[in-house]
Amino acid sequence: MTYRIAVVGIGKIARDQHLPCIAKNKKFELVAAVSRHGKVDGVANFESIAALKASKLKVDCVALCTPPAVRLAMARECLDAGWHLLIEKPPTPTVGELLAMEAHAKKKKRVLYATWHSRYNASVDEAKKLLKGKHVDFLRVTWKEDVDKWHPGQAWIWQPGGFGVFDPGINALSIVTKILPEAIFVEGATIEVPSNAATPIGADIRFKRGDGAEADLSAVFDWRQKTGETWEIEVGTRDGLRLHLKNGGSVLVVNGKTVREAVLHEYEDIYAKFARLLKAKKSDVDPSPLQLVSDCFMLGKPVVVAGV
Repeated sequence: MTYRIAVVGIGKIARDQHLPCIAKNKKFELVAAVSRHGKVDGVANFESIAALKASKLKVDCVALCTPPAVRLAMARECLDAGWHLLIEKPPTPTVGELLAMEAHAKKKKRVLYATWHSRYNASVDEAKKLLKGKHVDFLRVTWKEDVDKWHPGQAWIWQPGGFGVFDPGINALSIVTKILPEAIFVEGATIEVPSNAATPIGADIRFKRGDGAEADLSAVFDWRQKTGETWEIEVGTRDGLRLHLKNGGSVLVVNGKTVREAVLHEYEDIYAKFARLLKAKKSDVDPSPLQLVSDCFMLGKPVVVAGV
């Protein structure tokens, strides 16, 4: 079966990832684009979901790629129209909105797929297997990049609900929550907020185990690194295992030896899974990365830094 899909929100991530991956996947046919500003050649274009619905164009599912702050109402509109839904990360600005979206999808008997693209990686899968049943007592996440490279001219990231540095940081947390054998929790954080913004440009986070056992668990996120990217996760266990995920999780080093260098095709894997979920009529929604971000804001100490 080929699923007729519409993309809502024609911005950078839609053009860089979603549209090319839809074009490569024979399970999907792009039939429409919805955006107030962007247009996609070769398909019907609309300025609103309401206009798409009113057109009577046959649509099976929607990829929602707008900024997260506006997604809940849009998601409900799509689900109410009878369309299945894939949402870009971060899924929503709050955990409450994600749970409400999930409940509405269940009520409407539609598939809801909340994607975490950094999880789709053979090295991440291998790390999860190696850590199964282990007692983790060390975690160090270092996630640093240049905001001007990855979000050029995007003002929404600095507004309430825009996540700031947690937009890339949640990618790291999506990996952490996948590979660790037990949940971890935020103990405290320092959050650096530019004087002219509402969201952080840097964060230093301390985590804890749920059982109270001693552990050194931390993360540093920074949007001010101008040369290259540092996307690394180091994990240690009580019995001496040491894992190091590099390059966004694509390279896995075990006890000092590189054991896997994965070829990244995250969004291709996302659409392959979406097709499987649609066929099985099953949803996939994991709020755990978003919950950690929310807890950082709840327990973090804000510090004002130079404006952007």
